[in-house]
Amino acid sequence: MACPAWAQSGSPGTATPLPSVSGDDITLTIGHAMRRIDGRAAHAIGINGTSPAPLVRLREGQKARINVVNTLDEPSSIHWHGLLLPFQMDGVPGISFPGIAPRSSFTYEFPVIQSGTYWYHSHSGLQEQEGLYGPIVIDPREADPAAFDREHVIVLSDHSFRHPHVLFDRLKKEPGYFNRQRQTLAGLLAGRDQSEKERAMWGAMRMDPADIADVTGSTYTYLVNGHGPEDNWTALFTPGERVRLRFINASAMTTFNVRIPGLRMRIVAADGLNVQPVEIDEFQFGPAETYDAIVVPGDGNAYTLVGESIDRSGMARATLAPRIGMTAAVPPLRLRPLATMQDMGMDHGSMAGMDHGAMDHAAMGHAAPTPAAGHDMADMKMRDFSGAPQVRKGPGVQTISPMPVDRTGDPGQGLEDVDHRVLTYRDLVALERNPDTRAPDREVRLHLTGNMERYMWGFDGEKLSENPDPIALRHGERVRVTLINDTMMGHPIHLHGHFFELVTGKGDHAPRKHTVLVQPGGTVSWDVTAEEGDWAFHCHMLYHMHAGMMRVVQVRRDAEASA
Repeated sequence: MACPAWAQSGSPGTATPLPSVSGDDITLTIGHAMRRIDGRAAHAIGINGTSPAPLVRLREGQKARINVVNTLDEPSSIHWHGLLLPFQMDGVPGISFPGIAPRSSFTYEFPVIQSGTYWYHSHSGLQEQEGLYGPIVIDPREADPAAFDREHVIVLSDHSFRHPHVLFDRLKKEPGYFNRQRQTLAGLLAGRDQSEKERAMWGAMRMDPADIADVTGSTYTYLVNGHGPEDNWTALFTPGERVRLRFINASAMTTFNVRIPGLRMRIVAADGLNVQPVEIDEFQFGPAETYDAIVVPGDGNAYTLVGESIDRSGMARATLAPRIGMTAAVPPLRLRPLATMQDMGMDHGSMAGMDHGAMDHAAMGHAAPTPAAGHDMADMKMRDFSGAPQVRKGPGVQTISPMPVDRTGDPGQGLEDVDHRVLTYRDLVALERNPDTRAPDREVRLHLTGNMERYMWGFDGEKLSENPDPIALRHGERVRVTLINDTMMGHPIHLHGHFFELVTGKGDHAPRKHTVLVQPGGTVSWDVTAEEGDWAFHCHMLYHMHAGMMRVVQVRRDAEASA
């Protein structure tokens, strides 16, 4: 099976017209396919015979009509990630429409009221992991404020030669099964791992500081536009050109650290919307986020594009070059990070000088309890629900962050000590004034909870099946949503059908996003104007969502809400 034109190695990008599916009437056919990754044959669920799927190219102001044909023997769906459209067209089975039954079709119709870089994927079962995803580029009605000579779509993803249901079943039975980077005696002696005292404390909490990612390079091959590292997907440029790279994280479970050694990136858009340009050397982004970057390679050299998995167990690799066949040095994987006290929601600034093995409970605002047999003091603090009264106490909650802090100014887990500039959310400033600058009417606080030992995930200690009641909002209402991550793993949280403004001190130019990566033990607040409909709200780690980390946001007009 050939890759779609946009994903073929040696692509000239859009220096010449890039073949895609476009226009007012588009047909996408979902079906089984085979592809080759680093020389190995792999099964996929693709579209129009390819995986990744074709590039859908739209233009702001048009009316899109997309007929999706499902040739599978199972239900399927397409969700248009980041697009603002009527909720009936959003593509989430059981929430916004019934889904696309086997051997049937569904026609999506919606006005295109935005521009930028987006993507589409299945919202049925675990089909997204099997390759059912593709990019969307929407050209603006007016001239693009980010001038460029050529562009390439860069879709990062993760692939396993095992079936996704096998992966999920393994995680439920043994959550640390794919972690091949646990601490060792050799690491301790070499000074790379934590001290014996720290290891004992983590052991008392039944937690592993090396558990940075659920599914790792032990089973994943990390892809650029469907190509493995050995395939070396290559994008062409002419020296001196301004090259726009449209980065999309279409992975099921992988947070990537992206850099191009020797070449700075200028970020010009986040989640499809324009931002004031910011020069950086690296950025971290979670599943479902997108960034647009401008690079200007001024010489005839080749450059390696690196998408390193957050736990550094593997990397996606590609090459930017003026000619096919050129390569550049591939940097080695960096040392894997270990989770810290801050990742457990313990503010370092409030803990200076503390004995981490027996921390002062007075500093946490409550009296020191008497340790129960077999339990460490820190272990008990991490289970104090006094600051989270709405969280359901049960096996789905392993820890409650004692002192969570806003981490939107952090570069991301494992990037705290690099010697170059890493993008943070606080670097982002909207290019244009926000469309709604009203203060929020009220706040909704939600805890991101989980039990990594039992592989249970949810909001406020409950998975979707345990709390089917929607989060009720009124149409047009301004709401501040505060997310508190009580787990030691980052969660990319996505709200369908909306953009929200991150509360990062940027006033009426706050960055607007549809997905935000909430760092471990951290908080994120954002303001949103509620749009009528039933909308999915979930973690975009596919297996976290599949395990229950999902809610429904129901927005009604005043008359309907009071009925």
